[in-house]
Amino acid sequence: MAKEKRFEKVYSQDLGSMQIYVDKETGVNYLFTANGYAGGLTPLLDREGKPVISPIINK
Repeated sequence: MAKEKRFEKVYSQDLGSMQIYVDKETGVNYLFTANGYAGGLTPLLDREGKPVISPIINK
């Protein structure tokens, strides 16, 4: 039985170097960026400094 993926890519820019992923359990959005051998992941924040949270869709 295959385990369902927890993170889903919802946005990609600049040939995949900047992406937004959503945690399907919490709804929190994460920004991922990569350049060469370096990369980083951080929660995506709104203008008040709170995490951006997408609605969770039960499947």
